[in-house]
Amino acid sequence: MKLKHLTLLVLFASFTAMGYGLYIQEHGVPNGAEKYIGAGVIGLFLIAMPLFLYKESRGKNMKDYMLTKENIEKMRKNEAEKADNQ
Repeated sequence: MKLKHLTLLVLFASFTAMGYGLYIQEHGVPNGAEKYIGAGVIGLFLIAMPLFLYKESRGKNMKDYMLTKENIEKMRKNEAEKADNQ
């Protein structure tokens, strides 16, 4: 199973659990509702989001996204070139 499919499965299960928890809370079973809603939130933010972030950031250089002196100089150079072109 690919990581993309696993992430989608966890995402779907989390939203389903939250929806079921809200449904049973509206229909008079409040004791179990919080457990389903909580499990859905945990699945969404502690399992699905890290899986997605790992999948999307794999193979990318994190130094390109950090604010370093080199990147600041590149941004200033690009801004100066854009100002000259206008």
